[in-house]
Amino acid sequence: MYRSFSKKSLMAAPPILSLALPSETGRVLSIQSHTVQGYVGNKSAVFPLQLLGYDVDPINSVQFSNHTGYPTFKGQVLNGQQLGDLIAGLEENNLLFYTHLLTGYIGSVSFLDAVLEVVHKLRSVNAKLTYVCDPVLGDEGKLYVPPELVAIYREKVVPVASMLTPNQFEAEQLTGFRIVDEKDGREACNILHAAGPSKVVITSINIEENLLLIGSHQKEKGHSPKQFKIVIPKISAYFTGTGDLMTALLLGWSNKYPDNLEKAAELAVSSLQALLQRTVSDYLKAGFDPQSSCLEIRLIQSQDDIRHPEVKYKAERYS
Repeated sequence: MYRSFSKKSLMAAPPILSLALPSETGRVLSIQSHTVQGYVGNKSAVFPLQLLGYDVDPINSVQFSNHTGYPTFKGQVLNGQQLGDLIAGLEENNLLFYTHLLTGYIGSVSFLDAVLEVVHKLRSVNAKLTYVCDPVLGDEGKLYVPPELVAIYREKVVPVASMLTPNQFEAEQLTGFRIVDEKDGREACNILHAAGPSKVVITSINIEENLLLIGSHQKEKGHSPKQFKIVIPKISAYFTGTGDLMTALLLGWSNKYPDNLEKAAELAVSSLQALLQRTVSDYLKAGFDPQSSCLEIRLIQSQDDIRHPEVKYKAERYS
C-alpha cells in the first residue's frame, strides 16, 4: 500500500535535530578531499570527529578513486562555483549554523577564494564560529600546491583562522621564517598569532633527529602565549591521511578542553601514535614491509584509541 503525499505535506519538513537539539560538542562543516578507497581528507577526519561526539557535514573538494600516491587515480574535482552552489542550498534551507569549520587540502586559487567566502558566510550566521585550518602547502621543502596559494593563505586565510595546524615547512612558508631549532618554532608561532589565530600547533618539526610538536595558545591579544612541546617517536614508515586525522583530533579535543591546548595535543598525539603503531603491526602481519610503500592507516580498527586514548606522550611547557 502506498501513502500519497500532497505538495503541502512534502514541504512540511521535520526539524534538523542537529540544529534543534545540538550536541554538547558542536556541528562541523568539513571541506576536504575524499577517496573511495583509503583514508585521506574527509575520510580521515569525519569518522574520528563523529566518534568524539560531533555532528559533521562533509563537502568533498575532490572525489577520487584512491589517493594520488597510487600509479593511477580517477575522479572529479569540485570548483569554486560548485562549492558556492552547495552553500547556497544550505543557506536557502536555513542550515548554515555551524560551530566549527574545518578545511584541509585546497588545490586552486579559485577554490580557496570560495572557501574564504564560506568563512565569512558562516560567521554572518554564527559570529563565534571556530575555523580550524590545516594549511596544506607541502612538506620536506616541496610545495604540493601552486605557489600563488602561499600568499593567499598568508594574507587572507591566516587572519581569519581560529586554529592553525601547519607542519614545519608550511609554518616556514606562512611566516617567511626558517625553523632550525625549538626557539625558531616558538617564534614562528608568535608570528602566526600576530597575524590572526589564537591557537597554533606546528604538528611536526624535525630538529637534530628529533620529531617534535610545538603548540602555542595566546588567550588574549598582546599577551604572551602559553607554549609547549611534545616529543614524538619516529616510525620508519610513510603514511597517508595522518595530517588530516591529526587536525581533526586537535579540533575535537581542543573544543572539549578549550583552555588546555596541552591536554588536547596530548590526547591527539596519543591517539595518532597508537593508530600508526597498529597500522605498522598489521602490515607486518600481512607479510608486507612497511618501509617499502605508502601505508593506508587502520582508522576503523583504532576507534577505541580515538575515543579513549591512553596518554603516553606528555607535553612539556616552555618557561
